[in-house]
Amino acid sequence: MDADVFAQVRTAVRELVRERVVPLEERIEETDAVPDELRAAAAEMGLFGYALPEEFGGLGVTMAEDVQLAFEFGYTSPAFRSLFGTNNGIAGQVIARFGSDEQKKAWLPGLAEGELIGSFALTEAEAGSDPAGLRTSARRDGEDWVINGAKRYITNAPIADLFVVFARSEPEQTGGRGISTFLVPASTPGVTVGPHDRKTGQSGAWTAEVFLDDVRVPADALVGEQGRGYSKALTVLSRGRLHVAALCVGMAQRVLDESVAYAATAKQGGAPIGRFQLVQALIADMHTELLAGRAMVTDVAARYDSGEDTSVGPSAAKLFCSEMVGRATDRAVQVHGGLGYLRTTPVERFYRDARLYRLYEGTSEVQRVIVGSGLLRAAGMARG
Repeated sequence: MDADVFAQVRTAVRELVRERVVPLEERIEETDAVPDELRAAAAEMGLFGYALPEEFGGLGVTMAEDVQLAFEFGYTSPAFRSLFGTNNGIAGQVIARFGSDEQKKAWLPGLAEGELIGSFALTEAEAGSDPAGLRTSARRDGEDWVINGAKRYITNAPIADLFVVFARSEPEQTGGRGISTFLVPASTPGVTVGPHDRKTGQSGAWTAEVFLDDVRVPADALVGEQGRGYSKALTVLSRGRLHVAALCVGMAQRVLDESVAYAATAKQGGAPIGRFQLVQALIADMHTELLAGRAMVTDVAARYDSGEDTSVGPSAAKLFCSEMVGRATDRAVQVHGGLGYLRTTPVERFYRDARLYRLYEGTSEVQRVIVGSGLLRAAGMARG
């Protein structure tokens, strides 16, 4: 995208987030839902398809541009970004990168316009970051595939129009082998979505279980090659991890701004608490780690776009930034003192919201394994 055009897009996103979404954060928290007017505003701005190809109605941003937008999205309630996150991310990217021409034409325009919501159905009760326990099955029956299984913690499941489902199509295979990817409309007979989960934080960003009971889809619902679905999941998850790292940077900026504003005005003994050196130290640590996270994400995004590093760097960024924002929100609560423990304070909400970032798109422990094993393989260590 032309630099001037992208600058205008980012400015418009910042204005939308800070002028329209931030004032509605408490409403999102209380109702556990994103207001319809915000969904309409996001669709009008093209946010449901900003990372999808231009030929299908998206904006086609690069990874370097994606993280710049994510810095802005992260500044407010995670539920706003979550509304269109899977369309641009792990669900939409599977279709954009690996789908057939027919699949792209059938689904991407609707996803890009916000008429459809996509959902990425990989996680199961016994298969989170490790696919070895994946139990959902897909068997061929004539010209169709029949899918059976259950998925857990599926983002946007209650409002999804399309599920990108991962199922084991070759039962004799183990681990990540023999897993295929299918496009399953939510209206398909046999698809049932459970009630949305009650979570610690991230109100308004709905997750739920998805049950697939003898769900029959045509042969052309298969994305790419049979048995190669897990590699597709890893590819889009890597991009998603870098996006999440950028969201963490945005949230850290928000809680830093809240903390600086509070410390400059709140008084103890007649003087602003910002005069106390230990309060200054908390703020200094938040700012220092925020700068490191922002620089890291920006650098890794550039190397992702060049193809230099599409795995280790994104995992390292997600690991550092998700841990960093946890420390930032904790320090923000500390700066606010007792007020920071009240539900009426933004930093208390972000304290709860931040905890999920160390879990989804691969836990911090999984990121450490990816980074460590990747570096050792590059040094010539044999697999196994």
